[in-house]
Amino acid sequence: MASTEGDHRVEEDAPHNEDEDTGAQVAPIVKLEEVSVTTGEEDEDPILDLKSKLYRFDKDGNQWKERGAGTVKLLKHNQTGKVRLLMRQSKTLKICANHLVLPTMSVQEHPGNDKSCIWHATDFADGELKDELFCIRFGSVENCKTFMEMVTEVAESQKSKEENKEATSTAGLLEKLSVEEKKTEDKAEEETPEAKKESKSEDPEKKVEDPASST
Repeated sequence: MASTEGDHRVEEDAPHNEDEDTGAQVAPIVKLEEVSVTTGEEDEDPILDLKSKLYRFDKDGNQWKERGAGTVKLLKHNQTGKVRLLMRQSKTLKICANHLVLPTMSVQEHPGNDKSCIWHATDFADGELKDELFCIRFGSVENCKTFMEMVTEVAESQKSKEENKEATSTAGLLEKLSVEEKKTEDKAEEETPEAKKESKSEDPEKKVEDPASST
C-alpha cells in the first residue's frame, strides 16, 4: 500500500508538460492589415521575361558600369498597345531601366560577346529622361537572340502603327478637303439657277416694252 501511495504522490507532484496544448488562444499584440501594393504594371501584359545583367555606359569615365542584375521585361499596355522595357534589380526591386520601345530603337550584338547586346534609349529610370547607352548580358546565347528578335519585332510593329496613324490622318485631311470642295461646288450650282431665273425674268419685260414702243 505504501508503495502505491508513493506512486500516487509522484504522479500528483509531477510538473505539467510545458508543450501541452491547453486550448487557450492568445491574441496578437499588433494586428497587421493587408496592404495592396501597386507596381504600375497592372494595365500591362508581359511579352518577355528574362534574367539578365544590365550595364550603362559612363561618358565621363568612358567605361561600362553595372546598373543591376535582375529580370528584364517587355510590357505591352492593354489600351494603348505601347510596349516599354522595364528592368528591376532582383533583391531591392529598384528600377534600373524604364523606357518605351520606339520605332527608331535598334539592338545590336555586342562585339566580342554573343551573349550581350547594346542599344540607345531615352530612359526614365532615375525619374527624369536621359539619353543612355545600355548593354545587357544574358546567361545564354539563345536568350540574347530572343531578346534582340523580340525588341526588333516590337519596334517594327510600332513603326507600322505610326505609319498607319499618319496614313489615317492624311486620309482624314484629304476627306476634309474633298468635303469642302464639294460644298463649294454645291454653292456654285445653287447660284447658277438664280442667275438663269433673273435672265428669264428680264426677257418678258423686254417683250412687253416692244409692242408699246411700236404704238
